[in-house]
Amino acid sequence: MKVPKPTAADKERFTALVPDDPRVEIKPMFGNLGAFVNGNMFMGLFGADVGVKLPSPALADLLAAPGGGPYCPAERPMGGYATLPVGLSVEDSREWTIKALDHVGTFPPKPAKKRSN
Repeated sequence: MKVPKPTAADKERFTALVPDDPRVEIKPMFGNLGAFVNGNMFMGLFGADVGVKLPSPALADLLAAPGGGPYCPAERPMGGYATLPVGLSVEDSREWTIKALDHVGTFPPKPAKKRSN
């Protein structure tokens, strides 16, 4: 599986869509980016695609939206995530990213990984 690399414009679009919340942390992931709350990813960048993790009813709505679809490679889509349609306005895209943050923000914090020496 080849991981697509985002352009500078893709990264800029992603960071502009990340909700302004002090709990949010943006981290690099396999040449792409992820936005996390309490150690749990709620939003990711995969090439040019921005994906969000949503509860079932909202996930079904986004998957059914024109231009929406599964997130990540077709052969291994990430469960619970959907890709934001490319033509979606910034305002509408932010509504989805806020829903994702609200949803994943209710998850228990992920324990920190132990580092080996």
